[in-house]
Amino acid sequence: MDITPENGPDFARGDGLLPAVVQDAQTGEVLMLAYMSPESYAETLATGRAVFYSRSRKKLWRKGEQSGHVQHVKAVYLDCDRDCLLLKVEQVGGAACHEGYKSCFFRQVTPEGLKIVASRVFDPEKVYKR
Repeated sequence: MDITPENGPDFARGDGLLPAVVQDAQTGEVLMLAYMSPESYAETLATGRAVFYSRSRKKLWRKGEQSGHVQHVKAVYLDCDRDCLLLKVEQVGGAACHEGYKSCFFRQVTPEGLKIVASRVFDPEKVYKR
């Protein structure tokens, strides 16, 4: 696949990092938002597994490297400005969130405050051995 700057993501627009929305390929549910660098994007395309850039650790983050909950990429989309990515994935292990939920978007904002609207798929204390 040709990923030249002329037809691929414009990483210069995001100072080298672009947001990547991750969606369940089967259900359409939004699982998470992460950031991609040119290196993580290239590795994702080469391996078919989601790789992101961790802004806190300042290095590549291969999704599932600790938990085993990898994401097999089924399709990659680029928005009209070429500064945002959408990954449609098969989520292994049933959870994308490091807090043990299927989606990182498990809190709903209500007039009464934040409300958890999902059930945990796994116990993060056991998976990450904190």
